Amino acid sequence: MLLGTCRVNKLNHLEIGGCDTVELVKEFGTPLYVMDENLIRENCRSFLNSMRSLHENSEVIYAGKAFLTIEMCRIIEEEGLCLDVVSGGELYTAIKAQFPIKRIYFHGNNKSYDELKMAIENGVGRIIVDNFYELELLRDLAKKYPGKKINVLLRLTPGIEAHTHDYIKTGQIDSKFGFGMENGQAMQAVESALSIKGLKLMGFHCHIGSQIFEDEPFKDAAQIMIKFAKDVFDRYGFTTKEIDFGGGFGIKYRETDKPLPVKEYIQTLVTSVKESCKNYGLHVPKLLIEPGRAIIGEAGTTLYTIGAIKNIPGIRKYVSVDGGMSDNIRPALYGAEYSAIVANKANSPKVEKVSIAGKCCESGDMLIWDIDLPKIEPGDILAVFSTGAYHYSMASNYNMLPKPAVVFVKDNTARLVVRRQTYEDLLSAEVYLPQAKKVFLASM
Repeated sequence: MLLGTCRVNKLNHLEIGGCDTVELVKEFGTPLYVMDENLIRENCRSFLNSMRSLHENSEVIYAGKAFLTIEMCRIIEEEGLCLDVVSGGELYTAIKAQFPIKRIYFHGNNKSYDELKMAIENGVGRIIVDNFYELELLRDLAKKYPGKKINVLLRLTPGIEAHTHDYIKTGQIDSKFGFGMENGQAMQAVESALSIKGLKLMGFHCHIGSQIFEDEPFKDAAQIMIKFAKDVFDRYGFTTKEIDFGGGFGIKYRETDKPLPVKEYIQTLVTSVKESCKNYGLHVPKLLIEPGRAIIGEAGTTLYTIGAIKNIPGIRKYVSVDGGMSDNIRPALYGAEYSAIVANKANSPKVEKVSIAGKCCESGDMLIWDIDLPKIEPGDILAVFSTGAYHYSMASNYNMLPKPAVVFVKDNTARLVVRRQTYEDLLSAEVYLPQAKKVFLASM
């Protein structure tokens, strides 16, 4: 499953961005996240051009939670995208990258007072309000910053259950995210937001789930959101200026995955919005979408070195790599499935069925079950595809494993974007006091 600039060279090695993966491993070690910069940029342009060709008044907002570094901020800025952040740490990364602050959208279902303060002081473009508690925090902050313009969207749950994994469904009413539309909370939130001096309600946001392969859920979301905009106008005279439909666009992890072309997803969404607006006599608002996985996912490949091989005759052959759930938690968390090849034997005949095990001390640390590969030996390099999204960003130091390095490849050149953690890094936040004083709490 070769995507983007991946190809097999005359040495029978996998190449990405014109770089031989065997040479990348010699230079940077493993595990290694390799990002195909040309594919990232191509995906950015595909979404932006599709949106603008169908509705000029639109934005594409990259969902930073999928993969965020200073370098990624630089690329999406160059490609004309906005940025979605969900924490003070992601906002800090964007600020350090000097990303245009007005093009930042701040999400999150439990933003702290300090995070909201940070967002307001720096002048983020939009705060996406998730609950009534957050509205009260903003009411207080608006009083403390009377000169600051606080533009907000309200996150709504439209009651749509997309066909995806339970853990990544977000549009149904039983969700930790957003104001429910079916139970009247969304309308209550509108009334509250309109009453807070210093807040400017710009419109609404929804997100129905992730890794969606059909366009029908997006059509349904458009119809429901425009109907809500009409109800809000009728009740409060408020004209919705913006609607953010979130992300959820599926990508290809396995040969059998069949995601729709970007243009088809967006055609369905925009057409449905325009038809609904026409039916209700509404002006078409600014339309926003938030692809994250669909921009970075297929652009990432993780390289591992194969070590121990355990054959249980008549049962299974386990092939262990030098990474695992510490750099890819998705198989353990979601049951996610992947495609892979042996990078130094890329086109060699597949002669055995094996299962790829990680090195973490967990029986559930399995990356791939039952995959056909060439004859495998210790020292071979395994390339796992479509690992750009939610791998680096969800990586951990479980078992005190250092997080992998990240390189961007383009035009026969590799650039180190994130260095590999060292053992010293693992202990850098620890405080060791050899003769620490005991602290006793006073008894009542």
